[in-house]
Order: sequence, then structure tokens, then C-alpha cells
Amino acid sequence: MAAMTMAQALNAALRDALREDERALVFGEDVGPLGGVFRITDGLTKEFGEDRCFDTPLAEAGIVGLAVGMAMGGFRPVVEMQFDAFAYPAFEQIASHVAKLRNRTRGRLSLPMVIRIPYAGGIGGVEHHCDSSEAYYAHTPGLKVVTPATPDDAYWLLRDAIADPDPVIFMEPKRLYWSKGETTLGDRRAAGFGQAAVLREGRDATLIAYGPSIPVALQAAEAAAQDGIALEVVDLRTIVPFDDATVVSSVRKTGRCVVIQEAQGFAGVGAEIAARVQERCFHSLAAPVLRVSGFDIPYPPPMLEHSHLPDVDRVLDAVDRLQFGDEPDVFHLAGEAS
Repeated sequence: MAAMTMAQALNAALRDALREDERALVFGEDVGPLGGVFRITDGLTKEFGEDRCFDTPLAEAGIVGLAVGMAMGGFRPVVEMQFDAFAYPAFEQIASHVAKLRNRTRGRLSLPMVIRIPYAGGIGGVEHHCDSSEAYYAHTPGLKVVTPATPDDAYWLLRDAIADPDPVIFMEPKRLYWSKGETTLGDRRAAGFGQAAVLREGRDATLIAYGPSIPVALQAAEAAAQDGIALEVVDLRTIVPFDDATVVSSVRKTGRCVVIQEAQGFAGVGAEIAARVQERCFHSLAAPVLRVSGFDIPYPPPMLEHSHLPDVDRVLDAVDRLQFGDEPDVFHLAGEAS
């Protein structure tokens, strides 16, 4: 077990995959000698050569189209979209071909490929650099959608994604690239692919989050504990497949639920989670399922980012609205839950 950043864990996952499977390839914009904008591919070209880790033209549709052909030919390509909104030119390829090929060929042909997308906010990026685009991919049948929140999960989920026989959208929270944590590179202790994880046990309410929202959920749970409120924190880890069992078990235990996401609230992943919880836990709920999300606006300029993103105050305000018995005003903090 070693302490490393999420960026280092992702780099280690790519390096180990390239070492263990000669069919694995890494390519995208500036991922070669430069090592990528966030240095996730640092050193891979030097170690494995330009045939295994190489730069491409600035054409996202072409990058994904090339990956489709290579996956059909027996390779396991891992491609990088440099920033979240840069992936939109490739969305036609993803929705029309990447997601549909197994179904189109009645299961005779699969696409073992990974599309890595640095996403979400928290870095003060300008337009096209901080979108939370997970709902587009989660709404597209045929894609698996993954978003780690810890270095250990980043390593193991990426290894799982590369080994998967079907296409995986691997969404990396940019703000967590430099977060540190213990990572078990040689001895897996992380939950399996498709399994959510209970990061903190609680009895009073469940906070459901994923990716960049996990630190906010944990900080909110710590703050709530000072007022005698025990919040359980569930990290989805994979949006698709969705771990209904872990989510349902937690909410049935606590009877209350708040869903947290950075993306805008309308028609987002949080709405799907709220609907599933309501359907499966209706008789256990003591209050409506609430959501805390970004606002329904295009991503704001850097100076307004802090107002747009969910924070601890807004999460605790939502918990306050869950109305715990005869204590309707558990917290007195500014913010508004969507």
C-alpha cells in the first residue's frame, strides 16, 4: 500500500495495463511525449514507444473513430478527450457506433475500449473546460459510465475498464487529480466494478454522491456529526451499472436521502437516482428525496464557480429540510437545494 495522488494512480493503471496486455494502446491529443495536459500519461511513450502511446490530430471524432476500428481489430484502445466539453465533437461516434455495435451485430462483435474524460469543475477553468457531462453518457444504452473519487478506486476501476469487453466512459474528476490517498496496487481492496461503497456509516440520512461530489458529502457528514446527526455516505463509483442493492439498503436503513451532483439538476443523474430511491424505498422514506446540484445554467466563469458548485452549506441545508421528528431546524446555514 502506498500513498499517491489520483493522477499518479491513473498513470500506474495505464502503465500496468500496457505491461500486461500487448493489445492495450493509449492515444489522444498531447498524450505522448508531453504526458497529457494533466500528465496522466507521463512517461508512457518513453517506456512503451510511439506504437503504444501516441499523439493524434486535434480531431475528437477522428480519435474515437480510430479507436472503434482498432477495437474491432482486436486491440484495447484507451483514448483521452483532453477536457469534458472537447468530447462533444465525438459524441456522434460514441452514441451511433461505440454504444450500438454489440447490439447491431447481435453480440458477435464488442468494443473493448475506454474513453477517458477529465470532467467537472473546481479548477477555475474557462468555458468548455469544466462541464459535467455524465448524464449524456449514462442516458446512452450500451455504455458503461465510471467516475472514481479516490486514488485506489481510480487505479482499480481503470484496470477494470480496460479489461472490460464493452465500451467504458471513464470520467475523471479534475479537481481530485491532486488528492492523495492510500492505494493498493498489488493487493486489491477496492470494491468490484459496478459496486457502490459505503464510505461512512450513519443512521439518520443517506448522502448519495459520486466523483467530485464525494469530498463535499464527507465534509457535510463530518459537520453534521457535530450536531448529533449521523449521515451515511454512499459513493456510487459506477453510474452505469448502477448498484441498486447498496443504495436501497442504505436508504431503507436511514429513511431519508439527499443526492449530490455537480451537474445541473434538471434531467440529471441525480434525478434518476431520486426516482429509483422513491420507487424502491417508498414505504421506508420519512421525507421526500432531495437533490443538491449545480444550477440550470451554462457553466459559469471562474469567479462564479464557487457559487455554482454544491458545497457543504447547501448539503446541510437539504438535510435540514428532511425534518427530523420534532426538530425541523437542525441547521441554520445559507444555501438552497434544488
